[in-house]
Amino acid sequence: MKSITSTISHLMLIITLAAGVPAIAQQTHYTKYVNTFIGTAPLNDPKVLGYKLPEGWRSWAGLVFPGSSLPNAMVQLSPMTAYGSGAGYQYEDSVILGFTHTNKGHWNLCNIPVLPVSNPGEKFGSRFSHKRESSAPGFYQVYLDDYQVNVSLTSTLRAGYHRYEYKNNANRQILFDLAKANNRISNWSIEQVGTSALQGYQQGGEKIYFYASLNANIEKLDKKEEGKHAGYALVTLANGSRPVELKIGLSFVSIANAKQNLEAEIGNKTFETIRNEATQKWEKLLSEIQVKGGTPKQTQMFYSCLYRSFLWPALRSDVNGQFIDAKRNVVNTGITYYTEPSLWDTYRNKDVLLGLITPQVTLNVIKSMKDVGDKTGFIPTFFHGDHAASSIAGAYLRGIDNFDIKGTYQLLLRNANIEGGTRPFITEYINKGYISTPDIAHPDVETKAKAGVSKTLEYSYDDYSVAQIAKKLGDTANYRILMARSKNYKNVFDPSTRFMRGRLENGEWVKNFNPQFPYYEYMYREANAWQVSFFAPHDMPGLIKLYGGPKGFESKLDSLFTLPWNPNYIARNVETMVGQYCQGNQPDHEAPFSYIFINKPEKTQKILDFIMENLYGIGEEGLELSGMDDAGEMSSWYVFSSLGLYPFSATDPKYIVTVPIFDEVKWRTSNGKTITITKPGKGRHITSVKVNGKENKGYFVSHDLFKTGGTVTIGTK
Repeated sequence: MKSITSTISHLMLIITLAAGVPAIAQQTHYTKYVNTFIGTAPLNDPKVLGYKLPEGWRSWAGLVFPGSSLPNAMVQLSPMTAYGSGAGYQYEDSVILGFTHTNKGHWNLCNIPVLPVSNPGEKFGSRFSHKRESSAPGFYQVYLDDYQVNVSLTSTLRAGYHRYEYKNNANRQILFDLAKANNRISNWSIEQVGTSALQGYQQGGEKIYFYASLNANIEKLDKKEEGKHAGYALVTLANGSRPVELKIGLSFVSIANAKQNLEAEIGNKTFETIRNEATQKWEKLLSEIQVKGGTPKQTQMFYSCLYRSFLWPALRSDVNGQFIDAKRNVVNTGITYYTEPSLWDTYRNKDVLLGLITPQVTLNVIKSMKDVGDKTGFIPTFFHGDHAASSIAGAYLRGIDNFDIKGTYQLLLRNANIEGGTRPFITEYINKGYISTPDIAHPDVETKAKAGVSKTLEYSYDDYSVAQIAKKLGDTANYRILMARSKNYKNVFDPSTRFMRGRLENGEWVKNFNPQFPYYEYMYREANAWQVSFFAPHDMPGLIKLYGGPKGFESKLDSLFTLPWNPNYIARNVETMVGQYCQGNQPDHEAPFSYIFINKPEKTQKILDFIMENLYGIGEEGLELSGMDDAGEMSSWYVFSSLGLYPFSATDPKYIVTVPIFDEVKWRTSNGKTITITKPGKGRHITSVKVNGKENKGYFVSHDLFKTGGTVTIGTK
């Protein structure tokens, strides 16, 4: 296997040659460490997964895209090899079907597919080789073998820039495959504007408009079954010898806005200029954290994960400020509007990282969620739980407070108390102190129910989160009510089995109980009893007491990481096991840090080191991840863990200190201060923490460090 260093150098050489730009112009101090292909390869090893993949399955690992994007942009311009796949691109595939302009990695989006073709057959798509493919933040390049076209892509916040170098200049065509996306397309349209421009839309849930300009004249536009599922549009260009350049602006509001976005962000700028601007934007962001002393693999993985932590949520307002609100109206409220965060995943760590490095984005994300709440009556969530409560409370307590906190708080109170909104079964939760589970004789992975145990645990934490806002605002009555409710996690703890266990409506425990069996939503959400039974990040002393104290808690936690996974228990996203612990999915990601609360940091460190070394950048080519990146949560877990700071309870403005994998970390805070983290020794067992030269009590440091700057020195043995 090639060394990581030589691989990086090889990639950078390819990128430079492909772009036709002198290497000196790139200024790639940190982007050179990013490998956007990490996470695109399939994870197949049953020893890592915990089970053998059934025939026809692809593991839900990685599901990331390698194409061009700016931080939190509207446009993610990336190759498509498989519609219906997680992020559109699968490393093992050999045919590119198009280049799409939106992405997240959750089996959706991948809108406005465009593909340069030359002498196409009945089916569109071209073979390609990874040997003639390269990428970097804000750039992607590939050679299409069947069409003999070299494709280079770059992008701005709201626009994509394509450059096509055709070998056959006498037959240059561009496919707009508008009937396809990862969302089901219900309608689409395209029309020619003047001699060298196109405009239209694609509708699949959301309606996405585009305006595209070309540097070549259009000879004809052939449309087959416009608006239909089997249709497409084929643009034939006039003969010419220079590379074809396609500039395309997007908007979720209108064609006019798409054109305005394109003109404002690209206009007459060259491909090289746009690409350099993208590189420098990423250089600025990545340079906020500078590391020294890691191995080449660790440095590459760190900056690749830092990069992936800033691709979602995505921008949705146009340069003129307009966006489509939750009522599907075109509005301009003065905020920069973003999609909702992937909250069930990202509240744990990614949303914290977003606020630490780009607080203005976090501020606008909160304002965007508040705008949704104003229109619907509830702050939105994603997938499960009510974790906007934690993300908003955490940002507020860390000093991001230039928004209507009182109005936002009132909406969060509605979430916490009103049925029919963000929290299903909230009435039962309030009345009983838990959400019940039906008594089913033989539940299986797919059994549908309330995920009552997971909801009870998560709502308890969400109650705690809202309570912290109540406390700061002086709402004593709601603070007391919510803090009392935050103890509801205890109501699903079964002392006879020492697990979080489903309860029937009458209060009895679910009889058919197997703590190792994973469910998608029966009792637990994408987890088994082992994986949820250590979740009370807001009240770890109370949780430890349930287990009989530190010794009982330690014994149970040891078993989480050592009891072998049963390979017959197969749930596609409950995978990549360390014992019963699942690194490949989010519900137990706090568990490795839990030893800290019983003064056993060496056990935490041993597990963290194993995960970072063995479950990130794995496989023969180092391109596999242990689970879905889930809009950056998996990546930000690595970022925090590798730096030696982790937001165990994302609501609380403090961080667990562990041993970083780097000798020195310099973190430039958002207000211009610098935090320096050093570990003079080579040991991995933490023995002391000093902040600004003074011995720190315990293993937590306050967020005040990010306000004042300072040094954290970690003693090891």
